[in-house]
Amino acid sequence: MSTATSEQTNKVTISDAGPSAKRVSIEIPAEVVTRKLRDSLDTIAVEAALPGFRKGRVPRWLVEKKFGPALRKEAKTELVTQAVNAAVEENKLKVVSEPTAESLPKLDLEEGKPFSFDVEIEVLPDFTLPTLEGVKVKKPTIAITDAMVDDEIRKLCINEGSLESHDEAGAGDYITGHAIMVDAKGHEFYNLKGAVVQKPTADKEGKGMILGIMVDDFDKQLGSPKPGSTSTVKAKGPENHEVEGIRNADLTITFHAERVDRILPAPVEQIVAGFGFENEQRLRDAIRQRMEQRVQIQQVTVMHQQIAKHLTDIVPMELPQRMSSQQAARTLERRRLELMYRGIDAQQIEEHMAELRASSSTDAARDLKLFFILYSVAEHYKVRVDEIEISQRIAQMAAQRNVRPEQLRAELIQTRQINGIYQQIRDHKSLDAILNRATVEEMPADEFNKYMKEQTNSN
Repeated sequence: MSTATSEQTNKVTISDAGPSAKRVSIEIPAEVVTRKLRDSLDTIAVEAALPGFRKGRVPRWLVEKKFGPALRKEAKTELVTQAVNAAVEENKLKVVSEPTAESLPKLDLEEGKPFSFDVEIEVLPDFTLPTLEGVKVKKPTIAITDAMVDDEIRKLCINEGSLESHDEAGAGDYITGHAIMVDAKGHEFYNLKGAVVQKPTADKEGKGMILGIMVDDFDKQLGSPKPGSTSTVKAKGPENHEVEGIRNADLTITFHAERVDRILPAPVEQIVAGFGFENEQRLRDAIRQRMEQRVQIQQVTVMHQQIAKHLTDIVPMELPQRMSSQQAARTLERRRLELMYRGIDAQQIEEHMAELRASSSTDAARDLKLFFILYSVAEHYKVRVDEIEISQRIAQMAAQRNVRPEQLRAELIQTRQINGIYQQIRDHKSLDAILNRATVEEMPADEFNKYMKEQTNSN
């Protein structure tokens, strides 16, 4: 196989790198490399201005010395991007994520020499979509009760509460300190000052989280820290952690406590005044309205989940035996954004994420399989996502978290999750397209929960 670049021919070889991956080996001819480097140098030489020389009069050797490394890096990026894009297009590869090239940063362009590199590309596996019409779906009907509103107000009072310092941690208290995670060989994965852990409450049965890892006997290992004390926690790295070195590793986490805080719930009157309501009833009305919106999201979510399970159950597909770090990170990102969309609070989200890292390979494979299926469904229904939809979704999620939309957008950009919003909307629209053609049966929430429990037990 070959690809044309700048009237020259790249040598392209494509081989299997797994059930859903291709290794693309590319050699860019020496003539193309030389011309690119010289053109880049000529362009900068015209504009270069260094002390003692007029603009455009700087000797080429000096331009090369001053700007050479940066020019070669930029030229390499441009050549690689063009070559990979051309190879993907010519060979009609259905790419579903950004190509990875671990060795590329170590390679440099040199005049008179060809440039060879490998990239690994995740592609859509070969499978056939099933019939997407008439899928049977159960829809739970949920009524918002006064007790549910009371519970939501209680959570709001806790979230808006104040911190009271304590000399020793009790159940539910938050401990701030310095956490370091290493493996059996002493390799350091995290060294985080200002890390926060919570001493488990009774309902957690001793289970707790530290540095994103869920530990079954966390309470026993943590003890009751005091400011200045150090606890040592031993844990097994989750099988599907996004950091590959942590997977199944014997981990040691040292936690030096610096302060212990207990949350004192804010009085309801403070919440009413702080949010600008006339009285408590207005606050309750607003919370009920938000909960009704959340219920609608939950109803759609559980129907989406049924469709997703139906698709993953009936579509045969060959998958990688082991998720790559890129696949694991993408799965966790999708789950995190889904929890944010459903209005789950931040602390619960982090606990969910720790649980997901510890999930089985079967669960991880199901998530990966669903990703590929929905990618294909989106193509089948020609699903498109525009900027207005992304802004609306961010505004909706921001309202759930009581933050400004621009603040959440900035956070998503900073954490590189903004593309995940696009994928989330695309997946939801793909599932909606199937749901619009589904056979839906409504039932009370308690009957629905019983039905789902029976379905789980039967499997």
